[in-house]
Amino acid sequence: MSPSVQAGPSARRKGRALSRNAQSGRRTPSIGLRPVKRLKRATPATGGRKPRRPKRTGWRRLIPTWRMSLLGLASALLLGVGLFALGVALVKVPDAHAAATAQSNTWLYADGSVITRTGQTNRQNVGLDKVAPAAQHAALAAEDRNFYHEGAVNVQGLLRAAVNTAKGEGTQGGSTITQQYVKNTYLNQKQSVTRKVKELFIAIKVDATESKNDVLSGYLNTSYYGRGAYGIQAAAQAYFGVDASALNAAQGAYLATLLNAPSAYDVATATPAGKQNAVNRWNYVLDGMVKEGWLSAEERTATTFPDVKDPQPNPGLSGQTGYLVNEATQYLTSNQIISETELAKGGYTIKLSIDPGRQQALQDSVQAQLHDTLNPDKRKKDAAAQAGAASVDPKTGAIVALYGGVDYVKHYVDNATRRDYQAGSTFKAIALAAAFENNAKTQDGRTVTPRTVYDGTSGRKVRGGKGTPYAPPNEGDKSYGQITLQQATDWSVNSAFAQLAQDTGLQKVKDTGVALGLPGSTPGLDPVPSIPLGAATPSVLDMAGVYASLDNGGKQITPWLVQSVDREGEAVPLPAHKTTQAVSSDTANRVTSMLQGVVSDPGGTGWRAKSLGRPVAGKTGTTDDQKSVWFVGYTPELVTSVALFGQDPGNGAQVSLSGVGGIDGAAGGQYPAQIWTSYMKAALKGQPVSDFQTPADGGDSSGATDLPTAPSTPSSSPSAGTGSGTGASTAPTTPPSGSGTGTGSGSGSGSGASTPSGGSDSGGGATTEPTAPPTTQPTTQPTTKPTGRPTGRPTPTTGPTTAPTTQPTTQPTGGADTLTGAGAGAQ
Repeated sequence: MSPSVQAGPSARRKGRALSRNAQSGRRTPSIGLRPVKRLKRATPATGGRKPRRPKRTGWRRLIPTWRMSLLGLASALLLGVGLFALGVALVKVPDAHAAATAQSNTWLYADGSVITRTGQTNRQNVGLDKVAPAAQHAALAAEDRNFYHEGAVNVQGLLRAAVNTAKGEGTQGGSTITQQYVKNTYLNQKQSVTRKVKELFIAIKVDATESKNDVLSGYLNTSYYGRGAYGIQAAAQAYFGVDASALNAAQGAYLATLLNAPSAYDVATATPAGKQNAVNRWNYVLDGMVKEGWLSAEERTATTFPDVKDPQPNPGLSGQTGYLVNEATQYLTSNQIISETELAKGGYTIKLSIDPGRQQALQDSVQAQLHDTLNPDKRKKDAAAQAGAASVDPKTGAIVALYGGVDYVKHYVDNATRRDYQAGSTFKAIALAAAFENNAKTQDGRTVTPRTVYDGTSGRKVRGGKGTPYAPPNEGDKSYGQITLQQATDWSVNSAFAQLAQDTGLQKVKDTGVALGLPGSTPGLDPVPSIPLGAATPSVLDMAGVYASLDNGGKQITPWLVQSVDREGEAVPLPAHKTTQAVSSDTANRVTSMLQGVVSDPGGTGWRAKSLGRPVAGKTGTTDDQKSVWFVGYTPELVTSVALFGQDPGNGAQVSLSGVGGIDGAAGGQYPAQIWTSYMKAALKGQPVSDFQTPADGGDSSGATDLPTAPSTPSSSPSAGTGSGTGASTAPTTPPSGSGTGTGSGSGSGSGASTPSGGSDSGGGATTEPTAPPTTQPTTQPTTKPTGRPTGRPTPTTGPTTAPTTQPTTQPTGGADTLTGAGAGAQ
């Protein structure tokens, strides 16, 4: 046995001692096991080999080595090349002619009956030699300037499209003309990864088998240019009335512009912003042609924007059909539900919310109440009358009837959705809602209510504003003296509402309008002193939506037209209809209660609508120079907005409606109110009569007036119903022309007292107490509130010197709802 085995405990102790001596420098044998192991780990291996790398532990084990990384990359490249080659081999180019043939779209009423079918393809294929070189170069400058120097795929654009698709933003540009030709000819317009992959492989095959000229020719013949025109030949005829071979640089650049957004860039029908965008894009195309050497700088300077023909609608879209289809198309494409190109290819079934019975009733009412009374051959002025109307279900927001004009084929501008005429006094309902919702106070700190007294003097300067005082005139420059807000609403007194808006806050009036449904981009919708008088230019449909919010307890739903869409049995998802609480239900009910007086007061501007025989709330509007007149009214079941626009049939300029129908002057209480009443009778026939919701204060605006100091004569508001009960009332200094019959006093003691002309302006908004006492006072204050509003305007016991001694015995022809003279520009 070895000595180490035979050694006892003493030897082992000695061995440890010798080891310690060895550390001090003496040469002694190492017997201990531990020191030997440590020395072996620290000593390099024999034979000159490097020691093994220690094994990685923990998270380091997850990191691949450079050899593994290189091997993985090589494998991925080989796999990608293999899959790409497999894709090219397996993906076949489909039949171009079958895939590119457009189908028809079917448009349905809400009950499923057919409105019309559209989608007849307007295409005439031409060879590239039949397309003017300038037009070819314009298309290249707009869509793919490197077309002749690149392959089928733009790698940078493809990567960008993949990133956008992954982010849920869809593909955005970057496709070559070859890819776009493949998409137009063989595939659909759906933005998806699958479609993009197919497009990639087919484009590669097409590029390998077809010449660049053939691809460009195919692209120009399959692209959609709007107006139902497929291909550059059909587009040249639709927009300029020439063949594609005769297109010049300006015309070719415009057609190339349309490739980006056909309807939005059609300068004959686009919005002002759309027209400017079209011009900007047109300039971009021409500048690109110069940059690529296809157009000289001198020619570019001399090039002007071309004259574009007015669109010629499909005869199958005559009457109201074209307006309905066009409005639905705008909704689908602007909300990116279906692209213009895909919709034009057809195959869709689109059901609208239009009730066929009510649609016919609206058409019949406009015809009977307006067009049957006009005779343009004898009165040239009659040719200027353009009507627009929209009817909305306030509970759902569904558009149940729409009137866009006399005939879409003859007048393609939709009068129901155009935003270029002022709304006039229909905007005053928004001012009322803003005042009540924001707890507005007069300049002397009193909360605004229907009984708050304002100074109705025409041309009275508004108090509380900044800069030059605003002093709008009333219709006919008539002054009303001290009147309640209810009376100012019934009679549409501008001076009172201008002060009301100032008391509320001009920005709050605008914000309330937007909350109730006006688009924030509505032209003229600015927080300026004229805002309550309707200087803004919303559409008829916009105003129907605003009043529907009031009718729906303050809940706003943007009016909608498209009920459902499907293609080959597969439903196309539509955006949800959002409901928001624009104003409180009590605010909406209070405004509705006040607007009832416009109709129920015999001297109210909307008195003609009372013949409907149902509870009605509404407001008239007549703009400066009577260029547009309105009536927007509603029952608990239905809201309808009607307007008449003065438009010169020759040049399209806005003109006065005075003289239309042989009537001197024009007002919302005339033709619009008559059309509204006729339609609503038919639309609501057979339905039970229901009442509006009552506001928290009971909706009674009669009783004592709200004056800045101690109340004087109690004032009664001329509005709905037959008043009973005690109470005295005040009357304006000068009653509006054409006021209705009736004393307006309820049963009970007391008689109306006249207020002096003018009145003090101290304190700003609401007037102060009369400077002279009324001739008579009630002997006692009323013990109870009247149970209803008086049926007519109160008759003063002592008439002012400027007022007529008796009330007219006939109904007013239009009421005082017209703004004349400078100022807001609209009433």
